Amino acid sequence: MPLTVSNNSAVASASYYLDKNQKALQMSIKRLASGKRIISPNDDPGTLSVVMKLNAAVNRLAGAKNNVQNGVSFVEIQDGMLETVGRIVGRMAELKGMATQDPMKSSQDVESYNNEFVDLQKQMFDISKSTFNGVSLFANYATDASGAVTSTKTLFKGSTSADNTIDIFTSSEGSSGTKVSLYKSALLSALTIDAANLSQAQAGASAWGGGTTTVFGLFRDNSTALTGNYAEISLNTTGLSMGVFEQAVANIAYLRAQTGGGMSRLNFAAESLSSMETNMRAAIGRVEDVDIAAESANLAKYSILTQASAAMVAQANSTNDVALMLLR
Repeated sequence: MPLTVSNNSAVASASYYLDKNQKALQMSIKRLASGKRIISPNDDPGTLSVVMKLNAAVNRLAGAKNNVQNGVSFVEIQDGMLETVGRIVGRMAELKGMATQDPMKSSQDVESYNNEFVDLQKQMFDISKSTFNGVSLFANYATDASGAVTSTKTLFKGSTSADNTIDIFTSSEGSSGTKVSLYKSALLSALTIDAANLSQAQAGASAWGGGTTTVFGLFRDNSTALTGNYAEISLNTTGLSMGVFEQAVANIAYLRAQTGGGMSRLNFAAESLSSMETNMRAAIGRVEDVDIAAESANLAKYSILTQASAAMVAQANSTNDVALMLLR
């Protein structure tokens, strides 16, 4: 084999492997430091695309979970209000019994009971206007197709077109995915009882006790204005029997059951979202995360190879010393 100085193939070969091992060592260090298998797009373009899409889906799921939790808060507050209304109705029934079924009560006593009775009506009406973060908890008026409030009064167990609902999106697809519809309870209508047959008024101005029908509720409202004007009734109103109070309690119980159904569905939706998010994060981990054990072995391997390559470059350069010896 001829001895040359201008071109040292051993040095070139050793330098090539030194550069290659250094790059592999640096890549191994980056993977271990970041915890990810894909450092740059050229490592695995297809997998990078999958990871980006999955991460975006996880972020959207987190947003959907927040929506569901807000929905749960909405129905919990709504149910608390309905529970309060139920207690108010119970107290009003008690006042009715004490004022009209005890012959020893004077007219002044009855008037005292009636004052509280009227105040409780006002309290129920105020509750019907309650909101959660600016959103009405109860549906006093129906909405049209665009969601705008109309002058049509919402009816208890009325037609679907008159129902006021809030849609809670429960998937990463937003409005194109699954959703849960929460009812705004028709509280005023539920408290408007036809004393003649103890059934809920179902049409026209009779909702909330309009017209001349004797009702218990909030209270003969003939106005179409959205201010919710009402006329108070007293303990001695004709037809105001205990059966009216019983029907009012039954209607409130129905509204609470309706609210409970929405709450139950939201809780299941929350569990589903949490499970989906957990599984998606696991899928991302399987695709993107580095195998620490394997990469640690690569780190040791390329560290040794880099040192060996450097030593071989130095050894290959020493062949020039042999050529100098021959020239002396």
